Amino acid sequence: MNIYVGNLSWGLKDQDLANLFTPFGEVASAKIVMDKFTQRSKGFGFVEMPNDEQAQAAISQLNGSEIEGRNLVVNESRPKEEGGGGGFKKRSFGGGGGGGYKKGGGGGGYRGGNGGGGYNRGGGGGGYRDNY
Repeated sequence: MNIYVGNLSWGLKDQDLANLFTPFGEVASAKIVMDKFTQRSKGFGFVEMPNDEQAQAAISQLNGSEIEGRNLVVNESRPKEEGGGGGFKKRSFGGGGGGGYKKGGGGGGYRGGNGGGGYNRGGGGGGYRDNY
């Protein structure tokens, strides 16, 4: 069973997380999610336990327990929902550049298309909402 563990202290390491769960049974893996830019803990992680009964016992015992001054949130991890409601769609707001031979150029603008290069003073690119 995959177990979500939230509200973790920033100082905890993967091994510390595994050590919390080992009294309840075998821990296949324990991973604290790290921010890829700052390399700091995001304050939550996941523990994989092969035995579901042991995992349920760990969840019931550890959920709400205090570790380093923080009350843990421990529950069965659920897969991410597909689709989902009103989120934002990722859109590109810039166009591609474009080089050219002898004064070519041009780039895209807001939601613009790709710029075009030209041979002799060619160019031009997308403008506002071109190629939408």
